[in-house]
Amino acid sequence: MLIAQLSDLHCRPLGLASNRVVETNMFAERAFAAVMRRHPLPDLVLLTGDLTDNGLDDEYALVSDLIARHVRVPVFTIPGNHDQRERMIEKLGGVRHEDGFIQYVIEDLPVRIVMLDTVVPGAAHGILCKRRLEWLDDTLAAAPRATTLIAMHHPPFPTGIVHMDRICLHEREAFGAVLARHRQVERIICGHLHRPITAQFGHTTVSVAPSVAHQVEFDLRPDSPPLFRMEPPAYLLHHWAPDFGFVTHQVYVEDHPGPYPFIF
Repeated sequence: MLIAQLSDLHCRPLGLASNRVVETNMFAERAFAAVMRRHPLPDLVLLTGDLTDNGLDDEYALVSDLIARHVRVPVFTIPGNHDQRERMIEKLGGVRHEDGFIQYVIEDLPVRIVMLDTVVPGAAHGILCKRRLEWLDDTLAAAPRATTLIAMHHPPFPTGIVHMDRICLHEREAFGAVLARHRQVERIICGHLHRPITAQFGHTTVSVAPSVAHQVEFDLRPDSPPLFRMEPPAYLLHHWAPDFGFVTHQVYVEDHPGPYPFIF
């Protein structure tokens, strides 16, 4: 099974750049097209938040158009802190939601996928409130033997990039307590950080996708300011098979010279 994860598209109204610099619409279109050039095609595409820059109607209309024009496999979404939950449900089309949150389960696949909403309206950080934690606990308890992947926007661990750590998942101990009761969760995937990062959280592995547009500056100094850099856009391809579990590949969006044969 192949799961393509694209994150942090930050699409803008037509003709406007994100942060007055990044042509995010162009980057998002290139990313969708690159995923659809893969052989074999992924079984599905997960968009792990920040589909838009400001949660505007025009931004969701552009995302919807890009998906319709480029993507030939099922697409599933969760919101990020730059999204607007109600507009996303109304304008994007096909967005699943339960109990007021954009969170749901994708069943009938080799891997059970739990899409989890971590958004705090009006804030940059994420949280899992009592209602969402109870929903997650019940959802995982319903299929204790099913290999499970959780997708969420905000990573549940500190990275050392201080300004981003301030806006990751808050109160993550409560999430960890729920996770500890459900050993079938083999992978958590996130976005938000605009960098490829891997960490252990409880018994499982967390994979953070880079942005398909701009990346956060890699700076581990405690006083590092919030900056971004035009490093190559990329996405993650999660490959699952029953004999080896999950293997995650970072795949660059742009073409590069090659491929060339090895000469011995």
